[in-house]
Amino acid sequence: QVQLIESGGGLVQAGGSLRLSCAASGRTFGYYAMGWFRQAAGKEREFVASTTRNSIYYADSVKDRFSISRDNTKNTVYLQMNSLKPEDTAVYYCALGSGGGTYPNGYDYWGQGTQVTVSS
Repeated sequence: QVQLIESGGGLVQAGGSLRLSCAASGRTFGYYAMGWFRQAAGKEREFVASTTRNSIYYADSVKDRFSISRDNTKNTVYLQMNSLKPEDTAVYYCALGSGGGTYPNGYDYWGQGTQVTVSS
């Protein structure tokens, strides 16, 4: 059974930084796409960033501020978030899947989410 455990969320002032981590177990991590999505209150879940073995993608809203990386030796994917804005406030989810991409249906497994709150 695959488990994804996120950590690193919290409260930060606008302009600050946070690093989210997502540790995976139960799969050969390196062969799968990993993604980060977020869901703000009252809104649909939206794509943030993803990484496969050969490519990285970002949503336009976070490009140049966020950075996704993975350490296959630790089965962990990271999301470094800089220059945070109040509109980045959301629950952030990591996801693992064979399809990957920018839509939730490309992922088979999801973490429980971690809250990120950016105050103005």
